[in-house]
Amino acid sequence: MRKGGIHEGGGGFSFDHSQFAMFPTLFHEQQQHLRTRSVNEEHLGQEHQPGDKVFIRYWATLSSVWNLGDWKTIERIEPFHIWNRATIRERFEWSKSSADSPGIKMALVRIYRLEQPWQIEYQRNHGGCRSWLTLPEIFTPPRETCKPVLSEDEFSKIREGLEEIAGLPTH
Repeated sequence: MRKGGIHEGGGGFSFDHSQFAMFPTLFHEQQQHLRTRSVNEEHLGQEHQPGDKVFIRYWATLSSVWNLGDWKTIERIEPFHIWNRATIRERFEWSKSSADSPGIKMALVRIYRLEQPWQIEYQRNHGGCRSWLTLPEIFTPPRETCKPVLSEDEFSKIREGLEEIAGLPTH
């Protein structure tokens, strides 16, 4: 579920890439926004600092995107995400202009565990409220070296459940 980051400008949020590394940010890792306990709970409120070593362990491929503009649909997809209802409602209703209709984007991504984590040095421009980072040292890993986090059957069931609730994806 994504609305957009402060650094995304007037165009708002978009899925700029069909494949991407999952950068382990701590910027919005705030327990009060989640329905479940976070695996990074010991780091709450502690953003990475320049020079820190960051380990990237997961790679994602974008499978589907929905533009959701109906609150009842968003309530029905609750079992498929970790955000609490108040946080989703706030993001759903947030807009840069009073002329904008409420809405939020939902993406289904396939997550792969990297065989060997990539280690990069954290830089100041990696921080803050942003959706995309340019990491020149990152490359697309061959699929045969990554293991999907969910089996094909598990992933298909999730896709079917989302399509049953939200309809066919827009992308």
